[in-house]
Amino acid sequence: MSELRIRRHFADGPFGQLHYRTCGDPNADGCPLLCLHQSPKSSREFVTVLPHLAADRFVIAVDSPGHGESDVPPTQADATIPDYARSAWAVIDTLDLGTIDILGHHTGAKVATEMAWQRPGDVGGIVMVSALVLTPEEQAEFEHMFDEIPLDETGTRFRNQWEAAIKHRGPGVSLEMLAASVAENNRAGEAYEWGHKAAFAYNAHFPDRGATLDHPITVLNPKDMLFELTPRVAPLLKNGRVVDHPEWGFGFMDVDPERTAQAVREAL
Repeated sequence: MSELRIRRHFADGPFGQLHYRTCGDPNADGCPLLCLHQSPKSSREFVTVLPHLAADRFVIAVDSPGHGESDVPPTQADATIPDYARSAWAVIDTLDLGTIDILGHHTGAKVATEMAWQRPGDVGGIVMVSALVLTPEEQAEFEHMFDEIPLDETGTRFRNQWEAAIKHRGPGVSLEMLAASVAENNRAGEAYEWGHKAAFAYNAHFPDRGATLDHPITVLNPKDMLFELTPRVAPLLKNGRVVDHPEWGFGFMDVDPERTAQAVREAL
């Protein structure tokens, strides 16, 4: 896949500049594919798989506001899933792509849902990686898990992030991959957990809005911390399915990019 180069760009968005990566031929026959990352990562998590996804289509991976190289919104109230969706549409409109398919990972699955809800006629198919439907008690537990950790001289925040990365490390994930992932967590400074908070706040809307979508939706279910919870989304999907991948865990797109791209291709 070395002939398919990844290029980096900026576009204007609602809260400043938005950074995004592209790969492949904009004139390819396949429907363009937008990739939306989990929190608090960025489009960097798609770098290994992008050339494989771009073998037959143009692929775009966007940094949501406050993630990666995209500008941080002015307040946390501006960091919501609808805001992330509008920002992603700003990039798509800048590129004048027309109808797109979407691949959304964790938080990105919620952004994909909101994008299709905002502009249903501009979305073809959707692939989600995990899809979280929670009880109020589970919601509180997850929110507590991602509370901000104040900075201190002993590096508690960074030590906890590293320990969590080791705990949830997927099969085949190297220490170098984990280090790059943890580094991405902190790109937004003290706003580093706004993406998780946006995702949890959107849980109140996710089931209802997801249930309105007529788009074909495939939910890939790797064996990460959401593996047991993701199947709950299946009854909500008008035109969808959940596909278990117990052989995958956190970091699977880096470890197994060819099969990841094939799974996305089969879903779309």
